[in-house]
Amino acid sequence: MADTTARPEARPDKVAAVAQMTAAFRDSSAALLTEYRGLTMAQITTLRRTLGGDTTYAVVKNTLTKRAAADAGLTLDDQLFSGPTAIAFVGGDAVTAAKGVRDFSRTNPLLVIKGAVLDGKFLSADEVRKLADLESREVLLAKLAGAMLASLSQAAALFQAPLSQVARLAAALEEKKATEAPTSDPAPPAADLPDPPGLPDPPEAQPAQS
Repeated sequence: MADTTARPEARPDKVAAVAQMTAAFRDSSAALLTEYRGLTMAQITTLRRTLGGDTTYAVVKNTLTKRAAADAGLTLDDQLFSGPTAIAFVGGDAVTAAKGVRDFSRTNPLLVIKGAVLDGKFLSADEVRKLADLESREVLLAKLAGAMLASLSQAAALFQAPLSQVARLAAALEEKKATEAPTSDPAPPAADLPDPPGLPDPPEAQPAQS
């Protein structure tokens, strides 16, 4: 006889949660995994504000997260899913987000950095801290724009930024330098000097006496 036992179907809310996290893994520039055990809701809210609007910090269920990561084509170590997990899905600069999480964990040691996913590759907690030590994309662009004004196309290609964006940044830096430069009184115009007097004509030769 055929097995007519009804099999439990996945709850619609869990299916939706997995689909949402799968899309977040795929669309984010990075995903920072943390353990938040012991943090208050007020501290988590502060962390979310610190990370800014480009990053979504979400408390997740480990089983659903593992499934979402697999659906996104990611292989994550099971050790990442020990204890309560919250993920910062980064939509902007990964370095800036890593700095925010690292700095917050320094003042709130209960926040533990587990690791991260960057460009489809897994980073350990130590590698996340090294990432946070790098200069942000905005700082690098500003330095490059100031040092390579004559090579804007090269700067844009190197940092994968539109040329118009780098050009506007360079113009803004130049304008800022101009406004901060100390002003000095203009030099007085040179006085008109009279023409030098002409030399006298040489005397005419006298005829010889006979």
